[in-house]
Amino acid sequence: MTYMQQLNQWSIKHHPRWLVVLRVILGLCLILKGIQFIRNTAVLEQLISQTAISPSLFWLTIFIPWLHLLGGSMIIAGLFTRLSAALQIPILFGAVFFVNSKQGIFSGESGLIFSILVLLMLLLFFVEGGGPLSLDNAFRNPKNASVY
Repeated sequence: MTYMQQLNQWSIKHHPRWLVVLRVILGLCLILKGIQFIRNTAVLEQLISQTAISPSLFWLTIFIPWLHLLGGSMIIAGLFTRLSAALQIPILFGAVFFVNSKQGIFSGESGLIFSILVLLMLLLFFVEGGGPLSLDNAFRNPKNASVY
């Protein structure tokens, strides 16, 4: 049995029902942040320009909001949950360590605590997966898809 199969079996046996609500909240947060970045691209450009990231990475201002929208939608549905979380983790890692950490926790405009919480939830769902109430589970086991 491969490592991913073992992780899947463990996740199915130890997935509490309240994690479904947390997964949906995480997806909604990502979607709302993506919409916020699309509506106000200047804020994202300013955040990226203030970091040590190379200025030649202007394409991040287009890539990040759309990845948040797609990843958030897939996390809500529980479709490719681990892959969606894995694609979001580097973005949130950059938000925590390169962007928000310079502003500090107690700054009025700091999103550091929010970014840390979202990063921790992404790590949780990278390990846990979508759980029994997800499209991942429904496609994997169409006869045994559990409904709460």
